[in-house]
Amino acid sequence: MGNSALKAHLETAQKTGVFQLTGKGLNEFPMDLQRLSANLRMVDLSGNKMETLPSVIGQFSVLKSLTLNSNRLAVLPDDLGKLKKLENLHLNGNSLKNLPSSFGQLAALKTLSLSGNRLKEFPLQLCQLRHLDVVDLSKNKIQRLPDELEQLQAIELNVNQNQVSQISPHIARCPRLKVLRLEENCLEISMIPNSILADSQISLLAVEGNLFEIRKMQDLEGYDKVGQGDGDNVVMAVGGVGCLRPVFPRSGGREMRPGIHQSLCLLN
Repeated sequence: MGNSALKAHLETAQKTGVFQLTGKGLNEFPMDLQRLSANLRMVDLSGNKMETLPSVIGQFSVLKSLTLNSNRLAVLPDDLGKLKKLENLHLNGNSLKNLPSSFGQLAALKTLSLSGNRLKEFPLQLCQLRHLDVVDLSKNKIQRLPDELEQLQAIELNVNQNQVSQISPHIARCPRLKVLRLEENCLEISMIPNSILADSQISLLAVEGNLFEIRKMQDLEGYDKVGQGDGDNVVMAVGGVGCLRPVFPRSGGREMRPGIHQSLCLLN
């Protein structure tokens, strides 16, 4: 990308507080952005080839939205935690295996997207974020949802297409969790905590594509409370559609044929 084109984008960003430069094959963060760090509110550098994010990112004191989807990021700098006004962070399609310890200092963060990375463990730093509403961790390699998850403040948690085989019953204690998406994981029916159905704030539970027939959900304790009560209904989602009582696949709830995903579960 030529200097004149970059200069034009910088001039526009200086006026609007928005810098967007996507799909340009950038190998590194444009350091010229540093002189706009005091007034940039939104930065989008998706679809490039950046492998690292420099520590100067922590100087963008008024940044509210940072989008770095589809790059090659394998690590994030500790200085990221200095972004006290950051509300939206999108890091889909990178190569992240973990998050820096400072991640829990992103006090204003509301929306976090980490789909399509290489996370093997649930990032416990997220449990420190008091204003977090939506978390997307789909398409990673997470294998369990730990006890500490009870401190998560999110309203919606998406862990679709991971390798989750264990869920702590403490997840039922999440104070604000309404939507839990667990489709295409490695869950046996015995690993679904009864407390999710009987004693939680969760109102939509998506579990299709695991290692059991959907209709076996009716054998779980607490199933009889689904679709009953005063505002405490659990909506079971099948095929992306919710209903007030669990519904089964159009096939009549036949045992799922072992596919690529199920084979991966058996290998892990």
